[in-house]
Amino acid sequence: MPKFLRIGIHQSNVSGYTSKAWCVRRVGSTVFLKWGAVEVHGAGAGRKVYWALPPRDKTIRCGTVERAQDYVKSAIARRRSHRYEPLAGNIANRRRTADRDAELKQALATILFVDIVRSTEKAARLGDSRWAQVMNHCYAAVRRELKTLRGKEVVTTGDGLLATFRAPAAGVSCATAIREAVCTLGLEIRVGLHAGEYRVSGAEVFGLAFHIGARVAAKARAGEILVSSAVKDLMAQSEIRFKDRGIHQLKGVPERWRLYRVEH
Repeated sequence: MPKFLRIGIHQSNVSGYTSKAWCVRRVGSTVFLKWGAVEVHGAGAGRKVYWALPPRDKTIRCGTVERAQDYVKSAIARRRSHRYEPLAGNIANRRRTADRDAELKQALATILFVDIVRSTEKAARLGDSRWAQVMNHCYAAVRRELKTLRGKEVVTTGDGLLATFRAPAAGVSCATAIREAVCTLGLEIRVGLHAGEYRVSGAEVFGLAFHIGARVAAKARAGEILVSSAVKDLMAQSEIRFKDRGIHQLKGVPERWRLYRVEH
């Protein structure tokens, strides 16, 4: 299965960062895709890449072998233009020993996903050096707001960030503050928030709640902050106003969710 790693503002000889990986495999007229956030450790021949969260996958039935071949070629070309490079070796799952499995704990939190709008276009226009500076300033601004509102950074994704909060109001307030802070850098973001249970093992987190949060963010328009009904229901006594955005089928999520836009 051909694999690709998004270099983004990083270089091949850099270690200890989080990015995205994308994999494609063709079997006859069917194409199998897999993608998600990864952690990169080491450099050069000793580089190890691990899935930061369980990857997403998709099956595409093209009808004919020729169409499937064309789809794969086009998809790979798009990834290459988005600053992905071929990745040798496997993308591993984090190993968990029996002791660590026993240490898995459940947690309840509000999950925040921040995604930079049109990041690839901006990176291409600014060039690697200038874009790296912008992203450094962006993450510094985001982390200041997280610290102020006691959010916990979980992972960065090359052009976004995932964090958790104990209180939903803090997550919504942080999303609003981040939107204003990155605006001064010429950036627009879309944000999604969801509240739910997940599992924790050391520094690692797992659970469907993270996938739902990501899908909520994907439904947001540029500059928009969307929350799931789970978040809104926990904020019944809050003065923050919401506007109903209807019921949505979130990709890969078994049930439909009502989403709301933050109005303040």
